[in-house]
Amino acid sequence: MSFEALGLSTELLRAIAEKGYTSPFPIQQQAIPPILEGRDLMGSAQTGTGKTASFTLPLLQRLMTSTKHEQGHHPIRALIITPTRELATQVAESVHIYGKYLPLRSMVVFGGVKIERQIEKLRRDNDILIATPGRLLDHVRQKTVDLSQIEILVLDEADRMLDMGFICDIRKIIAQLPKQRQTLLFSATFSDSIKKLSKEFIKSPVQIEVTPSNSAAESVDQIAHPVDKQRKHELLAYLINKNNWQQVLVFTRTKITADKLTKQLIAENIPTAAIHGDRSQAARNKALANFKSDKVRVLVATDVAARGLDIYQLPQVVNFELPNAAQDYIHRIGRTGRANNEGKAISLVCIDEHKLLQAIEQLIKQDIPQITLEDYTPDPNIKARAINWNSRRKNPTPKKSTNQIKKSAWDR
Repeated sequence: MSFEALGLSTELLRAIAEKGYTSPFPIQQQAIPPILEGRDLMGSAQTGTGKTASFTLPLLQRLMTSTKHEQGHHPIRALIITPTRELATQVAESVHIYGKYLPLRSMVVFGGVKIERQIEKLRRDNDILIATPGRLLDHVRQKTVDLSQIEILVLDEADRMLDMGFICDIRKIIAQLPKQRQTLLFSATFSDSIKKLSKEFIKSPVQIEVTPSNSAAESVDQIAHPVDKQRKHELLAYLINKNNWQQVLVFTRTKITADKLTKQLIAENIPTAAIHGDRSQAARNKALANFKSDKVRVLVATDVAARGLDIYQLPQVVNFELPNAAQDYIHRIGRTGRANNEGKAISLVCIDEHKLLQAIEQLIKQDIPQITLEDYTPDPNIKARAINWNSRRKNPTPKKSTNQIKKSAWDR
């Protein structure tokens, strides 16, 4: 099938061709026609499957054919909500690339930058607004944004927004929107919580599930290296140098570990940068830009900060620490092997993480080969600590306010 067969306009086809795409991905083939028809839609697809274009392309076309486009004043008519700043930026870039030959204006708002500048831009005519929930709700409260003319709502990576505790913000935002609108929801999986959410906001949606739920990318070669916890950074430096990796994304569970590992790799003369919630937006943007331009070889990231990162042909991902939630493993390795390119996912697993590895294997329904490197054989005298990864829920710390909890989740 060709993009022409999907019924897209000449202007969009020109932008697609300049991007170098010749045929649509499965998610685009299935999603674009019903969206163009004005249907509500729920789409489930892994990262790297062309999901963003599957809603930005038909969204742009529908805005161009809308009668409101003929008016002199351009109210915000499409709202795209994403869980993180990085994903918001990525979606905004997609809207700009595909809409370059259309007279439509868009802007993006997220936290971590001065709100005054955003308020100034919101006073101008904008057809499309891409936003993260927290900052958008700030604008709603300050009455600096008008959402009364929204024709199309997109909830991108809805599962992650639920995980990050944004459901209350989402409900408050949607309460500001017209009841008569088109709603598109995209999620990695159709979990029970996502299905429950969809019943609140979506009317008789077309459901699309491109890949089996909880499946790992077939184009990603997955292996695990057993190693003692204290020697992980040493093994990582060895792998980078031995294999001459020029670009590798490394995941840690915490910001503290990300910063510590970054310093250790720099000490090994390996150009490295970290990206997490404690870094300013400018620092995060600079780290990502340097990584994409090969100025740094290693980008160390936490799960939330890396959500939505789109790095073309990223060759390998390393799990320096396995995630507490097995589902996050799928999101992590989805950073590589995108768009049918080959990729590698290497996990450095200490004895304390064996149960986490088992949970991941159970989720993806396959065994991850374990290869012990000769000089890094784990010390058999080291015993696993008795760790209950859910113990913090059973023995909670003193209650925090709702705002504190959201900030904690946002800045992981």
